[in-house]
Amino acid sequence: MKKILIQLDSDKFASTFDSIVAYDAGADVVQSYGGVAPRDIRGLILSAFFTRGIPDLKSLAAWIGGSDVDVGELLLKEARNAFFGPFKISLMLDSNGCNTTASTAIAKLAGQTDLRGKEALVVGPGPVGMRAAVLLAGEGCRVQITSVPSRLLRERFDEGLAGRTLESSRKAAEEFRAGSYASAGGSIHVDEIASLAELEGILDKPEILVAAGPAGVRMLPRSSWVNKPSLKWLIDFNLTEPLGIEGIKPADDFAVYNGRRVLGALAIGNPKMKIQKACIEKLFERNDLILDTEGVYAIAKELI
Repeated sequence: MKKILIQLDSDKFASTFDSIVAYDAGADVVQSYGGVAPRDIRGLILSAFFTRGIPDLKSLAAWIGGSDVDVGELLLKEARNAFFGPFKISLMLDSNGCNTTASTAIAKLAGQTDLRGKEALVVGPGPVGMRAAVLLAGEGCRVQITSVPSRLLRERFDEGLAGRTLESSRKAAEEFRAGSYASAGGSIHVDEIASLAELEGILDKPEILVAAGPAGVRMLPRSSWVNKPSLKWLIDFNLTEPLGIEGIKPADDFAVYNGRRVLGALAIGNPKMKIQKACIEKLFERNDLILDTEGVYAIAKELI
């Protein structure tokens, strides 16, 4: 029985990256669909699992991707709503690589230090930053997540997008407080800040600093963090010059600078590929696995 992965991408063209990774992870066939909207999901899911008997449904799975994470969440919801009784298939959500990227970084950090009770600052409330914040809080951190100062974004600043992103982050923080993750004692607080000076003013407290802003935006010069004695761990998701935190190199894998241990984008991206492939392999072990943020993170912690 061939292992068939159904690639459901919200972008016009299904990601060639995701398709290649799926084949490399052992899928025999990848059925790729681009421009998928929530209204399309039910038909695609139902027509797939009606082709096989219940014992063989584990040989079918769906990977939800695309650049719009909010749409990806809706696609996942609609896919789950299409299930009934024993008729279901395993699903993975990794729109824009948000779940595998955030899970890899925080799993690596959790492997280095006990996170419970630590203060963390995440700059950038986008999909990766928000998921990193949720995972840190789930490990027991007290997390402050802030907007990227508009003055740093300059002409790239989009007031509407910034407002929607903050709203989504506050909603995610509320969902965290109401969920089982909060039992570890962590918390998430979302703030809007306008300037680099304001950002530098809140660097005296956190032990962990995570830069998750847009590609090619320098959020913190070296002078901003090098003399902050509380900071012990720095993570930068940005691979595009200029990097988010000046002084970090993309290949840094907890290299030590001025007593701080730092993690760069390449040191996250390489193991992320391993985790992504492992997730796809897991999809074909059963027919009821849901790999959302929490599910992907569990696999990342097993492998790192």
